[in-house]
Amino acid sequence: METPLFNDKFVNRHVGPDESDIKQMCDKIAVSSIDELVEKALPESIRSDKKLELGDPLSEYHMIGRLTEIANQNKLFKNYIGLGYYPVILPGVIRRNILENPDWYTPYTPYQAEISQGRLEALLNFQTMIIDLTGLPIANASLLDEATAAAEAMAMLFNFQKTKKKNANKFFVSNDVFPQTIEVLKTRSEPIGIELVIDEPGNVRFDESYFGLIVQYPAASGKIIDYSELFKKADEFGILKAVAADLMSLALLTPPGEFGADVAVGTTQRFGVPMGFGGPHAAYFATKEEYKRFVPGRIIGVSIDRHGNRALRMALQTREQHIKREHATSNICTSQALLAVMASMYAVYHGPEGIKNIAERIHYLTSLLNNHLKNMELNQLNDFYFDTLLIKFKNPSEVESVRKMALERKINFRYTDTDKIGISISQATTFEDIAEIVEIFDKALGLSYSTKVDKIKFDYYAIPDKLKRRSPYLTHPVFNKYHSETELMRYIKSLTVKDFSLTTSMISLGSCTMKLNAATEMFGISWEEFTEIHPFAPPDQAEGYFRIIKELGEDLMKITGFKGISFQPNSGAQGEYTGLMVIRAYHKSRGEGNRNIVLIPSSAHGTNPASAVMAGNKVVVVKCDENGNIDLNDLKSKAEEHKDNLSALMVTYPSTHGVFEEDIVEICKIIHDNGGQVYMDGANLNALVGLAYPAEIGADVCHINLHKTFAIPHGGGGPGMGPIAVAEHLKPFLPGHPLVKTGGENAISAVSAAPFGSPLILIISYAYIKMMGGEGLTHATKAAILNANYLKEKLKSYFPVLYSGKRGFVAHELIFDTRKFKQTAKIDVDDIAKRLMDYGFHAPTVSFPVPGTLMVEPTESESKYELDRFCDAMISIYNEIKEIEDGKFDAEDNVLKNAPHTPFEVSADEWNHSYTRTKAAFPADYLKIYKPWVSVGRINNAYGDRNLVCSCPPVSQYE
Repeated sequence: METPLFNDKFVNRHVGPDESDIKQMCDKIAVSSIDELVEKALPESIRSDKKLELGDPLSEYHMIGRLTEIANQNKLFKNYIGLGYYPVILPGVIRRNILENPDWYTPYTPYQAEISQGRLEALLNFQTMIIDLTGLPIANASLLDEATAAAEAMAMLFNFQKTKKKNANKFFVSNDVFPQTIEVLKTRSEPIGIELVIDEPGNVRFDESYFGLIVQYPAASGKIIDYSELFKKADEFGILKAVAADLMSLALLTPPGEFGADVAVGTTQRFGVPMGFGGPHAAYFATKEEYKRFVPGRIIGVSIDRHGNRALRMALQTREQHIKREHATSNICTSQALLAVMASMYAVYHGPEGIKNIAERIHYLTSLLNNHLKNMELNQLNDFYFDTLLIKFKNPSEVESVRKMALERKINFRYTDTDKIGISISQATTFEDIAEIVEIFDKALGLSYSTKVDKIKFDYYAIPDKLKRRSPYLTHPVFNKYHSETELMRYIKSLTVKDFSLTTSMISLGSCTMKLNAATEMFGISWEEFTEIHPFAPPDQAEGYFRIIKELGEDLMKITGFKGISFQPNSGAQGEYTGLMVIRAYHKSRGEGNRNIVLIPSSAHGTNPASAVMAGNKVVVVKCDENGNIDLNDLKSKAEEHKDNLSALMVTYPSTHGVFEEDIVEICKIIHDNGGQVYMDGANLNALVGLAYPAEIGADVCHINLHKTFAIPHGGGGPGMGPIAVAEHLKPFLPGHPLVKTGGENAISAVSAAPFGSPLILIISYAYIKMMGGEGLTHATKAAILNANYLKEKLKSYFPVLYSGKRGFVAHELIFDTRKFKQTAKIDVDDIAKRLMDYGFHAPTVSFPVPGTLMVEPTESESKYELDRFCDAMISIYNEIKEIEDGKFDAEDNVLKNAPHTPFEVSADEWNHSYTRTKAAFPADYLKIYKPWVSVGRINNAYGDRNLVCSCPPVSQYE
């Protein structure tokens, strides 16, 4: 008998079009094959004949086996290391219904608010939780990590103070702030001219040269410090104050807003989000009203829809960052939305009493341990503490004895200097754990301590009376009614039905690559062998993680052609910043620290110029021609004009306009000839993998959006990962870390709190690449280009394509021009975007990079059936516009201007429109079988901007 063939390859599950679809699509595009299309779309100068050799692809079944083997290489120890990372108990209802639910992990950033109301409500709950616990009136919807949030606070206070204290450039940092936070503050301060003064709070002598300060609460050592005297001295000189606060401790401690903080930052990791070897976790950022125009990242605000009903959306500040470009206050693009949702649901599930009980239990167990340590006559240094004790020893050998025995018992403490041990208690700690810790100290030190550790009643509060919390928190009904699993499950479900995700339909966002996030890729992020590893645990306990980091790094270097990689950047924008900082360090090492001019095309994403300025550079904009390509003459002119100070060119390839620029190799040569480096924005790497290599094109550094090209889900606006790959000469400057060896021999200081950014989600990209293999990844790239060109061909006679390459083809995305409809029918691009919701689709990217246009990226994961369905919807909308042009429907009262239509409007007794209810809500037959409804009408952004509300309104407002 003939040997059966095994064709159930993962690539066939990931790529939408099958062989039959591909043939039909090629016929429509008028090419003989997908390979002919690629030959015509890609310039010959960048096309590579080199096959992508990544080993044989694994099946999904065998991938799970591989991942199990890797997971078992990690060692599960009990962790008392602390420093901002703690074991947690993630409620099963949140794990199953949010973390593992594609309704929550596959949506995009809520730029289309009408179809994001569920996520927006969860993020509003997050902001309310932060506002309540910190005692400050404004909070954003999360940042990347605590260290980044601290750096953003520093930058915000610096920018705010510029008008009042023009010559003030000193920022005081308590030496008892987390070491990883201090390191990121060092990185972020130097390029923008901030001088850090790091010392004990009692030593600082303020004067007019200081603009701000930051302290840790409780401190990194664990002690609770009363900062009232420090803050009083700061106020005398108009110095603004930031507090990095442990969120769980704020259930018992006076919140920062009540003792004078201008900003509070920290992590919400303790609210049910596993450690994951360092991330991802949602940082928080809260501040006063007067700084609201300076707040980085996203703020969710309350507004109204066109019917006057309450509706949520992202507030004005969010949009301003992209408009301001090099004048932006931050380059924050990705947040940590999925993790913020998890943290908010943790607060919803436990409520104020539950959170207080968890905090008190942590504090009680810490005090219980402290009592026993004192009885053992050990020198515990913290008189006041929340969860962390610091024991000082006379002899370093005693520390070594404790360490040896602890490791034998599979326990990690924190070892500070050579004579101190830190112990941080967490929600996961039990009475039995306390007894075990006591026994370790007893036996390791030969103390013969015989008292039994038991549950005893005693005055366990080790918090100064002045700093005990007296104000209420989490008082809103949302935190007080969903405490059973049944109720929370139903509440979570009620939010998912208000959202569109990849479970609803294709999300064809240009520049965003909303591709399949396969279930098999996601499995590992829930396994305790990955979730329960502390980022500062001894390296031999994380061998599985290091294997993933090594193998994934090797694969990404093969994919890009580069020689070095760093996984530290936590987002694409942070990857931009890191790449520019590495280039800066390279120039400095050659005695060319004067090189600070960065050339950026006018079409670039707003984060590009913002990142350049943050890295201490000056931005010079390069023009684009009428075809959307970089104007070669303008580039040459500006490169030569600035050749003595040229640092880099930031270029996206394929271009932001969705075109493979023919001159990219020449562009890179011009920059190199004038002493600069080429930074390639990897946002569009999905059109290159396996076909062309950034290093061969001429780039020196490239950031890689793992949440785009390599299948990490967007999670409603985060997590993301933006590792950078670099050429050989830049390897020595890859970022280091103060607590874990990483980076090159001349490493720049850390850009993120954790040494490898958010390692938990690297598992997803690792699995994706291993299951696709080189051939599969190359086929995916071809399919992405095919899908985009198929859409172009089907829709070009209805919606003109703004840019295409020399031979008339686009890359993996394209821009449809809708501007003419503004003149002919008073219909603008937003009307088309909102009308698509009535058809059950998420709109493509609106008005970027060209105002009044739609930028569409179908990705390789969408089938011909789904592409045709989208095209039918777009053609139907075109016909609706024609009806307005022909006078069949009113220019103001029509299906586009009134879109989207809610079920409440369509089912109301009264109907005052000239078109029918069927035309409004069921414009396509498929909607009669399955109709995803919007829960609100078109949102009034202007109202929300005039009335900024970023916490849950009182119940009376709901009524």
